[in-house]
Amino acid sequence: MKNYTKEDIIRICKDQDVKFIRLQFVDIFGILKNVAITVDQLEAALNNEIMFDGSSIEGFVRIQESDMYLRPDLNTFTIFPWRPSPNRVARLICDVYLPDGTPFPGCPRGVLKKMLKKAEEMGFKFFVGPELEFFLFLTDENGNPTLQTHDNAGYFDLGPVDLGEDARRDMVLTLEEMGFEIEASHHEVAPGQHEIDFKYDDALYTADNVVTFKLVVKTIAQRHGLHATFMPKPIFGINGSGMHTNMSLARVSDGMNAFLDPNDKLQLSKEAYYFIGGLMKHAREFALVTNPLVNSYKRLVPGYEAPVYIAWSPKNRSPLIRVPAKRGQATRVELRNPDPSANPYLAFAAVLAAGLDGIKNKIEPPEPVEENIFVMSEEERAKRGIGSLPGSLEEAIKEFENSALMKETLGDHIFEKYLEAKKLEWDDYRTKVHQWEIDSYLTKY
Repeated sequence: MKNYTKEDIIRICKDQDVKFIRLQFVDIFGILKNVAITVDQLEAALNNEIMFDGSSIEGFVRIQESDMYLRPDLNTFTIFPWRPSPNRVARLICDVYLPDGTPFPGCPRGVLKKMLKKAEEMGFKFFVGPELEFFLFLTDENGNPTLQTHDNAGYFDLGPVDLGEDARRDMVLTLEEMGFEIEASHHEVAPGQHEIDFKYDDALYTADNVVTFKLVVKTIAQRHGLHATFMPKPIFGINGSGMHTNMSLARVSDGMNAFLDPNDKLQLSKEAYYFIGGLMKHAREFALVTNPLVNSYKRLVPGYEAPVYIAWSPKNRSPLIRVPAKRGQATRVELRNPDPSANPYLAFAAVLAAGLDGIKNKIEPPEPVEENIFVMSEEERAKRGIGSLPGSLEEAIKEFENSALMKETLGDHIFEKYLEAKKLEWDDYRTKVHQWEIDSYLTKY
């Protein structure tokens, strides 16, 4: 994490021949937006004087209340390595404010900041380390994405089979140049599927990093004549892409990991158990945020490593929540259902709210499940009290709509706009005639 002052940024721009600055923020779905300014306007931007029209952004506001201000977070300043010198391009991630100087309630970054403040009031700092998977597809002669993958490699395979290796190497080098600490990068299970893991950080900067990561991956893929997608399940019959989310709390008082208790048989603290309890209790409610698309629920089906059942385990990878083996400061909880189409600011806020609710109300999780849940019968699961995640976007919408916790966490503005948009998305999908129906019914009836 860098600590920049306004003067630092002005000096770096001058020294590095930066001519354009992108002031970035996300809409309620986590889609990156930006207002581009020239370096001559940099000082005005750093003084929070840059305005934009909020009515043109999905889920923001109506036309009559559209003026918004961008307040850059100075520590997010970075130069895009792929833009040539001279006339380089840099970016700053911004919070969105109203003309009266108050935070705009529809700003997802603001929602996460509010939740982190709540955690701090309870004595905790929230750290997140996500593992984002993505597919690389070939493009056609017009540059449009196809569903053809560029390889037939498998998990951890190395070239020459893995043709995405060059693209992935360039992605890693670019991310490192932008200040990321890359921990691993490898081919995933499915053809054309990749994963690059970066070091965990404070949840706010991790969410910023997720947004930056997606931009870098897509940009570098394009330069290799490939299309990168974070769509959860682009191809039937093979694994989809997840965003396994590793989480830990540190105590504000001494900076130590709050999930560790050396005297417990699993070396987990009461807080860790309660946090797991909260995640399990609210998993169906936050699914619409962590798995926000119609397509997300094509990934959450048995048989492809994605979790379906609400259970936890210290080792087993079939439940929703796993506790990785590392202890000490690395003690953490891994939530396995989120996918990379989620808005990271809202997703991290939602899972933190669930975990903190567990701590606040001392929600004990059930016994861990060591067996493979996927091979259990429905009766066995019912006997063990193992529930499941929503099976469709429609089911997720219903759970979310009835969740007091999600409404409180996201605030009325985002809660209502998000719900409205997801209902429209489901309705659009529900009323379309799909190829499967044509294939199944056209000649039969």
